[in-house]
This record gives sequence, C-alpha cells and structure tokens, in this order.
Amino acid sequence: MTTIDDRADQPAIVDQGRVTLPESTAAMDTRTRVIELQRIRERIREGPSAKATEGQRARRKLLVHERIELLLDPDSFVEIEGMRKHRATGFGMQERKPPGDGVLTGWGTVHGRTVFVYAHDFRVFGGSLGEAHAAKIHKVMDLAEAAGAPLISLNDGAGARIQEGVTALAGYGGIFRRNVRASGVIPQISVMLGPCAGGAAYSPALTDFVFMVRDIAQMFVTGPDVVEAVTGERVSHDGLGGADVHAASGVATFVHDDEESCLADVRYLVSLLPSNNREPAPRVQCPDRADRPSEALLDVVSADPTRAYDIRDVIVELVDDGEYLELHESWATSIVCALARIDGETVGLIANQPRSLAGALTIASSEKGARFVQLCDAFNIPLITLVDVPGFLPGTDQEHGGIIRHGAKLLYAYCNATVPRIQVILRKAYGGAYIVMDSRSIGSDLSFAWPTNEIAVMGAEGAANVIFRKEIAAATDPAAVRAARVDEYREQLMHPYYAAERGLVDDVIAPQETRSILARSLRMLRGKQAEFADRKHGNPPV
Repeated sequence: MTTIDDRADQPAIVDQGRVTLPESTAAMDTRTRVIELQRIRERIREGPSAKATEGQRARRKLLVHERIELLLDPDSFVEIEGMRKHRATGFGMQERKPPGDGVLTGWGTVHGRTVFVYAHDFRVFGGSLGEAHAAKIHKVMDLAEAAGAPLISLNDGAGARIQEGVTALAGYGGIFRRNVRASGVIPQISVMLGPCAGGAAYSPALTDFVFMVRDIAQMFVTGPDVVEAVTGERVSHDGLGGADVHAASGVATFVHDDEESCLADVRYLVSLLPSNNREPAPRVQCPDRADRPSEALLDVVSADPTRAYDIRDVIVELVDDGEYLELHESWATSIVCALARIDGETVGLIANQPRSLAGALTIASSEKGARFVQLCDAFNIPLITLVDVPGFLPGTDQEHGGIIRHGAKLLYAYCNATVPRIQVILRKAYGGAYIVMDSRSIGSDLSFAWPTNEIAVMGAEGAANVIFRKEIAAATDPAAVRAARVDEYREQLMHPYYAAERGLVDDVIAPQETRSILARSLRMLRGKQAEFADRKHGNPPV
C-alpha cells in the first residue's frame, strides 16, 4: 500500500514532453499537491529532454527562462497558461503533448514598469507555432493592449507547425491583426534570437523595433533551400537573412553581438518609452545641468559648407550625459535617428549626417526619417530636427526609384505630427530638403539657426550659374564675373540673418547655447494641445 507521504516523494515524470503524475493524486492533501506542483514546474522548466537542452547550448543560445530573467526585473515574471497543451492528432502529435506548447507567456516589470512578454522555447517542436501556441500569444497580446503596457517578443522559432496545417497559419493571422491593432497604441518590440522564416517574419516587421543578435538570428521569407531551387543561387542562412544583412536592409533596428547586451539594450529602450500612447515618456532626474554650455560645438561644425563632420558629435553635446540610442545605425546613413533625454525628458533627434553623402536626403533616408517621426508622434515624444542638408540626392537611380514619392513620406510624417517640434539649422539648408526637414512652413513650433546657417533655394555657386548664366557666358573673364555674382548672391540672400528677418527662423543662436535653449523650449511646449482633423485617416504616400 502506498501512503500519501510515499507519493509525495515520487516525482512527476516528463516523458516525450508529457507530464505524468503519481498514482492516486485524488488522495493527496493540499501540502502534498503544492509539492507536486513545484516539481511539475521544475520539470517543465528543464525542458522535454536533456538532449534538447544540449542542442540549444550547442547553438550558443540561452534557454528561454534565462532570457526572461535577463530581460525582466528579478522575480517579477508571472507566467500564464504554462501548462496548456495542443490538441492536434496525427503524425505522432497525439503522443507528444508537452506543457506550454513551446512558448512562455506572461508579464513582469522592467525598471519597475509592467511589460508583457512571449518567448519561444526552441527545445519544444523547434519553437514552431500551432493552434495552442498561437492562442497563448493572442491572449498575452490582448492583455498588453488592455493594460496599456509594452509587448516584447523573444523570437526563436521554426515558423508554422506543419503537422497542424491551416490552423497554424490562422494563428499567425491572429498575431498580425493584433500587431496592427496595437500599432501606435503600445510599444511593440521584437527580439530575434533564432530563426524566423516565412510568414513568421511579418510580425516583427509590423512592430516598432526589431533587435537581432549576430550568428544566431536570421529572418527571411523563403529559406536558402527554396532560393537555390527557384533561382539556382546558393546562400547561407546568415548570408540570406542574418543580422548584418538586415542592419543594412532596414529590417533590423538594432544589432548586437550577444544576447546579454541585446536584452540590456531592450531594457534601456523601454526606459525611454511611455507605456502607451496616452502617457508621456517617463521623466528622470538628471545631474547634467539643462543650462550647461557646450563650448565644443564651436569647433565641431565648420563654417565651410564643404567640410564634413560627424553629427553624432553634436548630439553628444546636446543630450543628457552624452547618452543616446541610435536607431538603424547601418541603414540610410545620411540621416541619423536617435532617442535620448534633454533635461530628463525623452526626445527624438533626427539629423542630417554630413559624413554620408554630405547629408543629402535619399529614398532610404526619407523612409527612415518618416518612420521615426511617426514613431515619436505616436508615443508623445518631442522631435528635435538638426538640419545640415544640401538637398535631395540627384541622379537617375534616385529619380527612377521614386525619390519624389519617398521624399513625400518624410514630408507627410512631419506635417501630420502633433508633438512638440523644434528645428535647429546648423549650416546648409537648401531647396525642398530644407522645407521637408521640419521647417516653420510645415508646422515646426520653433526654428533656431546657428550663425553658420545658409538657407536658400540652392548653393550660391549653383544659383549664380542659373541667374547670371548669360552674363557669365558673354564676359571676357567668365571666372571673375561668376565669382563676383556668387559673392553678391551670398551677401544678399544667404547671410545668416536673412530668414530671421522674415520670421522664418525664431532666433539666431550661438552654438554653445543650444542645449539650454532646447531645454527651455521643451518645457514651454510640454503642454502643447494637438488638433486632430475630422477624418478616418489620411492617405500617405507608400
């Protein structure tokens, strides 16, 4: 005869992913049941088998619980539906019903603020998505939206579970629909820590941020085998959809060398964002004085418009403690987009980068900027635009690729934004690109310019060639006449106070005063009230 105490010493057994309880569980008292529950949880955490765990380690990947522990504050994770099992039959599925069905779902805190999480467990069916797996994700997504808290997905799965057929595909459809419904309502962050193929790749593409880890994460719509079968091209998984590939393609927002640094930056990103679109981003106390002068700015930007510099050196001087988080660092490099704080308040900085294509706007940089402006506007983050732009990049590639349509995306995003918007013109601001980079004429709340600014339809040399073309051609000394006319145009229309005299710039400021002026301007604009058009939605260029 087996006593209750004897049964308490009998562990639950996990065999082929199934949890088997000891006999006569109905006779157990409450204390014994709690002990058994703890053992079941321990067995589930251990995974379906030691071999599966060794396989994950061999791929140099962390286990799913280790990832959760790195992401969330200690002991804050609350798991839901941890014992849910699939209902599929056929293809041996009825013999393999691991609890949790290959995904952990629940909530916890990051820096004390609630976030919701789902994380694939590659050890269970390769992290593939079936009906029960999808239902768990749907539930946590619904909870995140209802609670108004960020949603973070830790992706490490093989895509749709083939054995479950169309129900797996329908599960993805439910995820996509919820991604779109939550877009602009709560921050959505995708962290790629393994493979993500086929339709599964579209959920991260619908979210606000995509993190990828080199060597272990890949994303592609069709894998290397299919590519080779269709096109004859042989390519590795990393070569087709690795982290560096998507850093350059614009799919990945951030790329890291390891999971630890990646998840640390996810935590930092969350600290910069509001929980939802109805709240401001969290403000923090900062020892860096808001009125700190930045004498270094007097030397960073040369008055010579042909000399390049790194706009990041300007950003470092303007933001609190020189800390910022740059998005899409390796994509569309003629523009820089970053989140940072000024006077403890989260701001979005969008800036032309003279080190890349002289800071000219391109198809890619227009898309990058437009996406960032929309992100900041959706989540109540003020925008600061640092302008040093010679225009849109000329050339047949850009024109044939639709630079007009793509440039209009950035223009539309700015015109549609209702958050506080401040423009600072550092140096060049020519033509249509000047207008697009949040000029006063398209709704910037404040515009400041450094004494090095040159605001004009085009550069003085180009303008003189157009206006005085006939005179220069007829002159006995064309070079001397051209030089004189260039100086004349620059003196009359391109001096640093021309725009200020006409009310198109609010003030011309000394570079070292910029941080202080931005901080005071942000405080003044904190209570800005937006007016919304009476419409279902606009029809932006896409």
